[in-house]
Amino acid sequence: MIFLGSDHRGFLLKEKIKEYLTSNNFSFQDLGPQSYDKDDDYPLISLKVSETVVKNVGDLGVIICGSGAGAAIAANKVRGSKAALCFSQNQTQKARHDDNINILCLSADTVSEEENIKILETFLSTQFGFEERYIRRLNQIRDYESQKC
Repeated sequence: MIFLGSDHRGFLLKEKIKEYLTSNNFSFQDLGPQSYDKDDDYPLISLKVSETVVKNVGDLGVIICGSGAGAAIAANKVRGSKAALCFSQNQTQKARHDDNINILCLSADTVSEEENIKILETFLSTQFGFEERYIRRLNQIRDYESQKC
């Protein structure tokens, strides 16, 4: 399952992503908003998507805001969330393969719709590499979260 969320600046891109996911037979759930609201705030939807992804191990999330940065910052406050703001397919491939991100954050303002769809495709088609060094690094982060958070 793929859980989606956006703020007002990412709303139209989220709707395009839903069309892409539907046409490619992906299971998804739109966690909101369901309609455009110029006064909504990215932290609330980012936290909702992150909490949902973490509770559903193996599922993925996509959060869209204007810059993508705010969504990533908020999403990473949830223990177990591994959110990354990605601007290219290459970066996305490495973030998924090496760092096992479970949430993709997208910028609706600085990346074209076409490129964001390509980034999404890369996110969905790339698997974690399971190399010892990747696992070791992720365990270091998990251990830190356990002690400090």
